[in-house]
Amino acid sequence: MFTSIFTLTMMSVDRYVAVCHPVKALDFRTPIKAKMINVCIWILSSAAGIPAFILGGTQTKSGITECSLQFPEPYMYWDTLMKICVFVFAFVVPVLIITVCYSLMVLRLKSVRMLSGSRDKDRNLRRITRLVVVVVAVFVVCWTPIHIFVLVKALVGVPETTAIMAAYFFCVALGYTNSSLNPVLYAFLDENFKRCFKDFCLSAKLKGEKVSGSKKIASSVREATVPLENTDGTRKPA
Repeated sequence: MFTSIFTLTMMSVDRYVAVCHPVKALDFRTPIKAKMINVCIWILSSAAGIPAFILGGTQTKSGITECSLQFPEPYMYWDTLMKICVFVFAFVVPVLIITVCYSLMVLRLKSVRMLSGSRDKDRNLRRITRLVVVVVAVFVVCWTPIHIFVLVKALVGVPETTAIMAAYFFCVALGYTNSSLNPVLYAFLDENFKRCFKDFCLSAKLKGEKVSGSKKIASSVREATVPLENTDGTRKPA
């Protein structure tokens, strides 16, 4: 969860730097720094999971054994504090960063379009705006239910009925669905990717047709070749 959210947040920062600060982007957006950022994201995500790794355990209630975090007393205080921290740092802060970055990108592109009056700039603005709206909307829709569910359960208390637990696991699955949707959104809402993907498919198709055509020509040549010997082994006259 943390890796996906932090990666999406850094992607928004990367796009913001590329659009709003193109000169600084030459030094910031390098393959080495991209690898370093990815390593830092994984380290930070792993660090966020350390409490669950250390405090994880099992407890038995009414003859049912379940996995849970073994917080020290007062249990409810530490449990609520952790869930609030996850809600703030894994949802509220990333949403704010993503929204601010993409909003500044749209404003920047809009100001450039007004100065240049270019239709290409206008088309880029619409494309970026569409990408912003879709990415942020999908992120919020996928992650809001589980964060609200966990927060309400921690602050108010919710009976663990079958229907409520089914809703809980559905919210969990919905949150992780965001990770599988992000590549699709960034790929098929990006004109460069769609063009390259189309060229790749056409290239593969043309290559296949070329190979098939070569096989047909070779087969035709073999069929048209006249044997130089008779069936009894004697050579045919020239």
